[in-house]
Amino acid sequence: QVQLVESGGGSVQAGDSLRLSCLASGGSISRNAMGWFRQAPGKEREFVAGMRRIVATTVYADSVKGRFTISGDNPVYLQMNSLKSEAMAVYFCATTAWTRVSSPRSDDWSTWGRGIQVTVSS
Repeated sequence: QVQLVESGGGSVQAGDSLRLSCLASGGSISRNAMGWFRQAPGKEREFVAGMRRIVATTVYADSVKGRFTISGDNPVYLQMNSLKSEAMAVYFCATTAWTRVSSPRSDDWSTWGRGIQVTVSS
């Protein structure tokens, strides 16, 4: 059973950058899609970015396009630039079948990390 552990969260100022890491263990993720979601207080979990190596693809939510980049093998990274206050949330790493890389539905992602807090001060 694959396990995912996020790291790299913390507190930053608006406009700063932060890089999150997701380390997988307990199995291979080479054929999986990997993704990042976030959940702010009182809001639903939302898709941020996804990637897969089979038929290489990266997908981003409109709200982060041009500022966030998903990359890596294991760990998988989420580079977040020009952070805004609305980016403050708990960020989750997730994995699923490679065919679901662009699914924004949390139910379509099978394995999750515990999440890590990102705080953005304005």
